Amino acid sequence: MSRSFPWIGMLAQCWLLLASLVAWADLPTPPDFTPYRAEIAGWESDISKLEAIREPTPHRDSILVVGSSSIRLWESVDADLAPYRVIRRGYGGAKYSDLAYYLPRLIEPHAYRAAVVFVGNDITGGAGDKSPAELGEWFGYVADRLHHHEPEAQVLCVDVRPTPLRFQAWSDIAAGNAALKHACEKRDRTHYVDTSNHFLTEDGQSVKLSLYREDNLHLSAEGYAVWSEQIVRALDRVLSASEP
Repeated sequence: MSRSFPWIGMLAQCWLLLASLVAWADLPTPPDFTPYRAEIAGWESDISKLEAIREPTPHRDSILVVGSSSIRLWESVDADLAPYRVIRRGYGGAKYSDLAYYLPRLIEPHAYRAAVVFVGNDITGGAGDKSPAELGEWFGYVADRLHHHEPEAQVLCVDVRPTPLRFQAWSDIAAGNAALKHACEKRDRTHYVDTSNHFLTEDGQSVKLSLYREDNLHLSAEGYAVWSEQIVRALDRVLSASEP
């Protein structure tokens, strides 16, 4: 006569619940989303579309490339970052505050060996700009959240490069870059990628116009070639150093 042991199933459920609670408790604590709720809500449709894109087979060697419109418009990314396998998740005028909010939905289905992050709209010379300290705090949370999902992954923070449209705010943007670099230096497996000098003229007093489209904000094909070269070099350096 067979005998059932219902307590075994109950014990398994308890272990699953405990594991879930431990994982939840280990999540990094985000900064306060409250001041940005209206901006965050405006991206729901874009995030839902990205969320619906699934890799046929998640691959742990992939490189997650996530951020604002420079990522969204990077149609040549697969060729530019070859031989790396790329997952591209970019949307419009992303800021770190809304990326931080939506990040779990953008990364949850995916596996990645490294994550490349570029967000260029938090400091633009406008009244609603974040301070450098706030920018560093928001990026820090994004990096921590990326590591929570893939603890051994390398996170690369690409600096906010100078653009012709926003060059009047370059000193403020550079201060924000310094805060991003400091946030990287405080974390393991987190790296700052400095590309700005490649977009400035030799005297540093203006921007190389040929690297930008007519809108003076987004990269031209030549600009993407310059940008991707620096990102590939950073990936090569970081990933080769992390190999056993």
